[in-house]
Amino acid sequence: MKKIVLVLLLIGLIIFLSVKLLTTENYKPTALSLLEEKYPKKETSSVDHSQFAVLQKKFNTPQEVTEACISCHTERDKEIMRSSHWNWEREEYIAGRGIVDIGKRNAVNNFCIGVEGNEQSCAKCHIGFGMTSTTFSFTDSKNIDCLVCHDNTETYVKGNELAGLPDPSVDLNYVSQHVGKPKRSNCGVCHFFGGGGNNVKHGDLESALFEPSKDVDVHMAVEGADLQCIDCHLTEKHKILGKMYSLSSMNKDRSTCEECHTENPHKEDILNEHTYKVACQACHIPVYAKVNATKTAWDWSTAGKLKNGQPYEEDDADGNHTYLSIKGSFKWGKNLKPEYIWFNGTADHYLLGDVINDTTKPLKINTLNGSYSDKDSKIIPVKIHRAIQPFDPVYKVLIQPKLFADKKGEGAFWQDFDWRRSSAVGMKDVKLPFSGKFSFIKTEMYWPVNHMVSTKDKTVQCNECHSRNNSRLAALTDFYMPARDYSSFVETAGIGIILLTLFGVFVHGTVRVFSSRKRKASPNNQNLSGV
Repeated sequence: MKKIVLVLLLIGLIIFLSVKLLTTENYKPTALSLLEEKYPKKETSSVDHSQFAVLQKKFNTPQEVTEACISCHTERDKEIMRSSHWNWEREEYIAGRGIVDIGKRNAVNNFCIGVEGNEQSCAKCHIGFGMTSTTFSFTDSKNIDCLVCHDNTETYVKGNELAGLPDPSVDLNYVSQHVGKPKRSNCGVCHFFGGGGNNVKHGDLESALFEPSKDVDVHMAVEGADLQCIDCHLTEKHKILGKMYSLSSMNKDRSTCEECHTENPHKEDILNEHTYKVACQACHIPVYAKVNATKTAWDWSTAGKLKNGQPYEEDDADGNHTYLSIKGSFKWGKNLKPEYIWFNGTADHYLLGDVINDTTKPLKINTLNGSYSDKDSKIIPVKIHRAIQPFDPVYKVLIQPKLFADKKGEGAFWQDFDWRRSSAVGMKDVKLPFSGKFSFIKTEMYWPVNHMVSTKDKTVQCNECHSRNNSRLAALTDFYMPARDYSSFVETAGIGIILLTLFGVFVHGTVRVFSSRKRKASPNNQNLSGV
């Protein structure tokens, strides 16, 4: 008996060890599990830049800092000068247009409209020095601003209207000796403040993300994973994953949720089935602009009003501009539910000089392509910024006005408040004809909402979409959605199936009852009962 027990124990031990060995060999950590192991461990640099002799000399210009950087980090300048952050454009394929160069140089937006002719102001968010409408070399590596991305002191700042040069108060020596990998503060100083203020453009990118709580963004929360921008927007040779579809047209080099969370992140199959047609963001970002309001509408047609001959502003209770003489009227929103569209990752754009065929309806500045029938499309949340902006009613093109100038008399609207003159100068700057007449047209611009991911308990609930009233997806009408839509055929067929099922149950039950009675009444059963 003892031998049998020992043999059984030995067999059990062998089975246990075999299973353990097999599962260990087949185990492959997921990207998410690797992240969970990595990010609690804060990285510390093994390099002390303050000890480098090349950074000890007095820097009189930011270009001298760049030369010092390149003297050690050789060839990096060439990588940067191939990036879209530097060139402000990239080569893209757009259906119906072919291969085109698209970027801030030729794409129009419905905020400050365009860069050309206004570089001295707009270049505050360029990674270079000295960009103006007349002078800038995209091939001179000394114009690269290394510090704006690599400053770890959080004291480096670009000056207002200085064509990308740093503010004179910046201590170039101190900053250059304290550099490292880009942090949220480096990326956010431009991407959080695009459009002239905090959270103006995106709605899901704002100053609250410098040090957010989990309620604001579960990924970047300082008490959580504390992810930096470059943890998701992976970078190799200064080429950064992730595209902003106000400018990008092709479905490549994107940064996606699935890179970490996989295509089937849920325990429940029904939820994983949703991911075939519903983007992660659609459920996990129920609201955006959680902390500070975002601009939802901009009316340029009201710009130019003066009080006592001087420009003025009006603000709401939170300090948001509701009117500026130089820009017009604004509307803002906070804790907003996104709007939803189909998106397959490709887009079309209004480019400078494009003729507007139908001026009776809002012009889409960027068209995000997609539909239910498109196998590559998913439902995504978006912020739609609606504007009224200047256009030429004769040539039927959007006008890019001259906005910025240092002084009056140069035709800049922000100085002279003359739409006709600023339109003429601006269109000349972009080498397009101007009829001498101007009007205003409604436009729409689509901004995908990808940040401000909520905690699991605050995700969009089923009945917020699957509802006859106030469904989040009410605007998507190209497919049938249970509980939201009414179809006489589906409803009739459904009721028919229910009735048939009930009828089948009734017939089956009736047959069982009669069969049971018949068996009890049979002679055989009676004989057996009497035995």
